[in-house]
Amino acid sequence: MKSIGLLAGVGGLPVQFARAARGMGFSVIAIGVVPGVDPELEQVADKTYHISVGQLQEILTTLKNEGITQVTMLGKVTKELMFTGTVALDSRIQKVLASLTDNSDDTIMLAFVREFAGEGFTILDQTALIRSLMPSAGILTSRAPTVDERADMDFGFTMAKEMGRLDIGQTVVVKKCAVMAVEAIEGTDVCIRRGGELGRGGVTVAKVSKPSQDLRFDVPAVGMSTLQSMCAAGATALVVEAGKTLIIDREKVVQMANDHDITIVAM
Repeated sequence: MKSIGLLAGVGGLPVQFARAARGMGFSVIAIGVVPGVDPELEQVADKTYHISVGQLQEILTTLKNEGITQVTMLGKVTKELMFTGTVALDSRIQKVLASLTDNSDDTIMLAFVREFAGEGFTILDQTALIRSLMPSAGILTSRAPTVDERADMDFGFTMAKEMGRLDIGQTVVVKKCAVMAVEAIEGTDVCIRRGGELGRGGVTVAKVSKPSQDLRFDVPAVGMSTLQSMCAAGATALVVEAGKTLIIDREKVVQMANDHDITIVAM
């Protein structure tokens, strides 16, 4: 049986991937690289380790010892962990970070990809086994957007694309065609809550892929935590990019949106 290595962050995507991979006959060796990894991962993966994202050499050695040659990276790992001293960094990752020209998401992730490639690993397209989680274009909820919400969706989509081009973030919160908040190092959920507070509710959330999205990392995803943050923020609409955004637990997400009168459109 062929094995796949899974570097798992927070959220439901690692579990979804592990289920899909095992259903296709793969053995899944998972490494939880941050605290808060879904405990269900231990049930669906063939073997699960817990090694801090800052211990790069130990991660590489563990994968080699398991005979892994193909690896995918899924789940939320916020880079603020690296900057706050929360995570201890081994000498190898310190050397990688010291060599970077900047600390943008793509720069950091491409450096990781090079380190893995240099050790003989292939980093897989994150969506290779879970493309079914990407919705086609259309309205996903029972309620269609209002005229004002549709205008905010169009505007937010354009703004989010530009933020993605600059490698700042993939999410923006807008209201009346004005940007309330832009995602940066804090992550999607904090961005949504801040945007809702500044907009005093009634905001629209837009999440898209980067114009030059590398499918090996940072593919945009929304899930129950996104909807929970939207409810807390008083958001009424969500637009995602059709065919390029992963929706985790889609049935639950759509049901929660319907229950809270939130409209979701894949554009």
